[in-house]
Amino acid sequence: MPKKVDHQERRTLIADALMRVAADQGLEAVSLRHVAAQAGVSAGMVQHYFRTKDEMMAFALSVVRERSQLRVTEAVARLGAAPAPKLLLRTMIAALLPLDEGTRDDGRVALAFLAYTAVRPAAAPGLRADTVQLTGFIASLLPSRDADVAAAGLLALMEGLGVYLLGGQYTEEQALGALDAHLDLLFG
Repeated sequence: MPKKVDHQERRTLIADALMRVAADQGLEAVSLRHVAAQAGVSAGMVQHYFRTKDEMMAFALSVVRERSQLRVTEAVARLGAAPAPKLLLRTMIAALLPLDEGTRDDGRVALAFLAYTAVRPAAAPGLRADTVQLTGFIASLLPSRDADVAAAGLLALMEGLGVYLLGGQYTEEQALGALDAHLDLLFG
């Protein structure tokens, strides 16, 4: 009887290997051969699931996005029913920041992917839609007349804090302090 293969599990195994390579060695080290070696599978198997590097990168980003959504969902659930908008935003953004080793690995992959899509916009067709959706949700929580602009600024702050945390320029306390100060400005 032929062995039943879980294709999603195999794709995730390969994506996890890609993320380890990208987090440890940088995006330039990501290749079918390096990812296959990291996953302990053949290059042919990697090619079976991902025809191109762009496909591999897009899937890895979707895994990071799922992990991030899970962290946010769990953090928000701990707040209970109907948290105040300021607390909800702080909790969501703090859950997305690379504040520990696991989230730093995801953050490195996400940052590498954003850099990759800066020169290959076609590699991330859903990224713009995700950004528009997140900006709209954040804007709906802000008391500002220019909520869309303020939401874009808050997302830019989050991304910048993430870069500074990953680069070691900011500590967790500095990043969260900057976030809190900005939220205080937005909410008065």
